[in-house]
Amino acid sequence: MADLRIPASLAALAGLLLAGPARADEGMWTFDAFPSAKMQADYGWAPDGRWLDRVQAAAVRLTGGCSASFVSPDGLILTNHHCVVECAQDNSTDENDLLKLGFVPVRREEELKCPGQQAEVVTAIGDVTARVRAAIGTATGEALVKARDAEAARIEKEGCRDAATTRCEVVTLFGGGQYKLYTYRKYADVRLAWAPQFQAAFFGGDPDNFNYPRYALDAAFLRAYENGRPVKVKSFLKWNPRAPQVGEATFVVGNPGSTQRLFTSEQIAFQREVGLPLTTTILSELRGRLIGAMERSPQAKREGADELFGIENSLKVYVGRQKALNDPAFLKMLAEAEADLKAKSLGKPGIGDPWADTARAVKAYRDLYVPWRFIVPWGSLMGYAQTIVQGTAEREKPDADRLPGYTESNLELTTKTLLDEAPVYPWLEQVEMAWSLSKAREYLGADDADTRLLLGRESPEALAERLVGGTTLADPAVRRALWEGGRKAVEASSDPMIVYARAIDARERELKKLVDERYAGPLAEAGATLADARFLAYGDRIYPDATFTLRISYGKVQGWKERGIDVAAVTTLGGAFERATGAEPFDLASAFAANEARIDKAVPFDFVTTNDIIGGNSGSPVIDRSGTVIGAAFDGNIHSIGGNYGYQGDVNRTVVVSAAAVQHALEVIYPAPALVKELRGK
Repeated sequence: MADLRIPASLAALAGLLLAGPARADEGMWTFDAFPSAKMQADYGWAPDGRWLDRVQAAAVRLTGGCSASFVSPDGLILTNHHCVVECAQDNSTDENDLLKLGFVPVRREEELKCPGQQAEVVTAIGDVTARVRAAIGTATGEALVKARDAEAARIEKEGCRDAATTRCEVVTLFGGGQYKLYTYRKYADVRLAWAPQFQAAFFGGDPDNFNYPRYALDAAFLRAYENGRPVKVKSFLKWNPRAPQVGEATFVVGNPGSTQRLFTSEQIAFQREVGLPLTTTILSELRGRLIGAMERSPQAKREGADELFGIENSLKVYVGRQKALNDPAFLKMLAEAEADLKAKSLGKPGIGDPWADTARAVKAYRDLYVPWRFIVPWGSLMGYAQTIVQGTAEREKPDADRLPGYTESNLELTTKTLLDEAPVYPWLEQVEMAWSLSKAREYLGADDADTRLLLGRESPEALAERLVGGTTLADPAVRRALWEGGRKAVEASSDPMIVYARAIDARERELKKLVDERYAGPLAEAGATLADARFLAYGDRIYPDATFTLRISYGKVQGWKERGIDVAAVTTLGGAFERATGAEPFDLASAFAANEARIDKAVPFDFVTTNDIIGGNSGSPVIDRSGTVIGAAFDGNIHSIGGNYGYQGDVNRTVVVSAAAVQHALEVIYPAPALVKELRGK
């Protein structure tokens, strides 16, 4: 899901709620703390435990950063098209561009592996707060981080003995107020099963992105495999390609990535003054560099399309957040919410002043942020080198002493991501590495010790050209040999990217220690106290910030008023033809144009709901009261830009592609009779 564009009037965001008890349809709730009583009061009905268990068992997390759901017993997975763009790109060639042409296999044997992708289903959620807090004890700073991470590694290792099929993850909630152990059944072989043309999924392009009405077929199907065969799953959601009904209750079940609704004023100030301005500035330059490089050839345009799409999406998010945090009315609302929490909790036993502790941590982070951000250059090849150099060293340590990402519970996914075969485009690697090195020099200064470490006596462009041109890490066999060869192989390697990663490794580790000691550790300590303050003030009427773990939100199909005009909740396929101009980005996908006479233009296309979601919810099933799938969430309207910081129920909307539109596409526009039969349960 693309995150959200800034509203026309930021003053309207003053209606948002921060840190207090949830109201209306607000909330990204964990499954073990669903607010049944609240929903019962709001809607006159709430799902029972059996309903929640069944839905949880069918919900899927895609490790590439999206959500999804099983929709057949043969491992068929519904998600968004933009969640499979990278997979389609990785499997494309100049002669067979799956983004341009779409992908409709005739047989399952033709389904294509998605490099680096893994599907995961939550099988259990356990509270391990007491155990983690006991391990932390009175530790502070870096010692706190080490104690917390070591205990988490032990819990994860104990919880998942079978690393081949399960994965365990200790998740920090409420900034350290709670720790939960999430156990997953994982499927490491995920394949593309159906995808429309990119133009159909992203009709309207950038002008329509973050807006509504929409006419986007942003849906796709994957399939989970095991031992070379489609998996048989007991829990899946029933496909229900009916028209959504205005006012009906809807549930969005997925994995929202991250929110900052529980941030203090000092954390918000850092975002407004440091993090967001830097990010928007440097991403704007990267966008310009990438566009220029893509114009050199049709091949470069195809190869860079997915990266450009992601950068432009991210840039809009950060620009919108920056504008929101510069709006006086919005900041006043945040300050009032924080004042309310302080009034209800300061001076109470055990609370102290976690706001002051957070302020000290953020002040220290201001001095560390720039070097910590720039110490590792961008690029897939650089990422491979860093993983190999760090990972071979970390695997020699006891599990509890390793860096995150290299513990036994995470090692299989790290290895899969490293060794899966995926295309690498040298020109793109050079563009991104040269850009990040130039930004490091610009923000650190030419005479800074970290700049000298990163560049030596070379220019950013020359260094990027030398490293990318000389490395062999694009070959997965080379990566495997180094990974399996261990420290000895890495230390003996003369590959320039490995040599470079070795050179900066010590400084990266040093910076991590400083960040843990001065920022992450103190913030975790203060976060636990802030959580206690919130529980004291508001009880169980609050939900944790998003953590890319399974959540459920409830709402209803409903439009809103835009400048006094009603915005209808549902669009139709016919609306796409009315919106089309023949010129990009409002040109119809070729399959739509070719099948216009056969398309039922009255079929519902996209619709909006009041569900509370954020990036990471992309692909989440939108479920009705009976527990059937009536769509997949793929975006938010412009007013949901404040969703990172709060929820505004009168105008915040989730944008959904309807199951009815997907069904019609499967039957008429991108015919896939086998999938149609499978979804019908035949």
